[in-house]
Amino acid sequence: MSTDALRSDFLRIASERGYVHQCTDLAGLDARLAAGPLAAYVGYDCTADSLHVGHLISIMLLRLWQKTGNRPVVLIGGGTTRIGDPSFRDESRPLLTDEQIEANKRGIRGAFEKFLDFGGGPAGAIEVDNATWLDELRYIPLLRDVGVHVSVNRMLTLDSVRQRLEREHSLTFLEFNYMILQAYDFRELFRRHGVVVQMGGSDQWGNIVMGADLIRRTDGAEAFGLTVPLLTTASGQKMGKTAQGAVWLNADRLSPFGYWQFWRNTEDPDVGRFLRLFTEVPIAEIARLERLEGAELNAAKITLATEATALLHGRAAAEAAAKAAAGESTAGLPVVVVPELADGIAAFALVARAFGLASNAEARRQIRGGGVRLNDAPVTDEAAVIGPAALTEDGAARLSLGRKRQVLVRAA
Repeated sequence: MSTDALRSDFLRIASERGYVHQCTDLAGLDARLAAGPLAAYVGYDCTADSLHVGHLISIMLLRLWQKTGNRPVVLIGGGTTRIGDPSFRDESRPLLTDEQIEANKRGIRGAFEKFLDFGGGPAGAIEVDNATWLDELRYIPLLRDVGVHVSVNRMLTLDSVRQRLEREHSLTFLEFNYMILQAYDFRELFRRHGVVVQMGGSDQWGNIVMGADLIRRTDGAEAFGLTVPLLTTASGQKMGKTAQGAVWLNADRLSPFGYWQFWRNTEDPDVGRFLRLFTEVPIAEIARLERLEGAELNAAKITLATEATALLHGRAAAEAAAKAAAGESTAGLPVVVVPELADGIAAFALVARAFGLASNAEARRQIRGGGVRLNDAPVTDEAAVIGPAALTEDGAARLSLGRKRQVLVRAA
């Protein structure tokens, strides 16, 4: 179905910006949306105390869903986190304690408030926790109510399961139940909140289809599934993964400056695609920016970094990060406290500590290669002692590793 033929604002814009990967019935969903607002949900398990950039595309889709007049539902997986989603994983996730899950719930909730409006009205976002109903389930009634409608043959054909078995990696019976519970979630949200659409990553396709099928079989109603693409960068790296680890959304995990720098470091071929998916820059302006070449393309990367950071951390933090990266200010730089600065610390040790390098040897190599600057002056002696004299009037020194990594170091 071409973009021009779509009648609903949501699907037209989502398709235009590259959010739509699969849909159970695109024409049917388009007709329902054109007839009036709907409710849709995305589920997020509590496996860490912060979401990361890999979650961001589905959050942006929920944001677009709301901006086009529909109700977004955020499902926190307080119940399903106790099992762990096995989709396309070679081994089981470590099981978390109830205390860890509760702490992770608290950590991830704030990110949604940056992107969605949880106020009242027909399009106001709501948050629900599937522990509300999953914790109360009784095993035999679940088997009779849901299990009778689920084909094991079909489950074994799903890519997320089949690949695990073909690689001869263990799939526990606990994990095998995950997709049943996710289908049950969809039906509960349909019954409790009128949710008729589940959205998620393409690795969730089998789980989503199973939920829509369960609603059809038990309630005789139509439900829809829609997935976003699983993103990799132009070099084939999984989106949101760096040498330093995941790109977290919580500021206490990754500073606004670090988040800005992640987007600024986008590979050239990805700039236009990421502007469409992770910012609200108009399509016409994106088309202009992605036509830039060479050094001029840096302007598009700065726009991407600033607009993406503004959505998560606010406009002021985004602009402070941009100024800090340009050397115009230190206000947006992350701060690293190194108490040894008060008495003096070897340059290589300071660099290793400030940037979390794997070893002192790596820090020495960076200095020898001319990649380290202190207060914008090259550091050439790896053994040089850096102490209080390097600190400016505000008690900090600006330390740079390459052109893209900068921090402020303080003694206290």
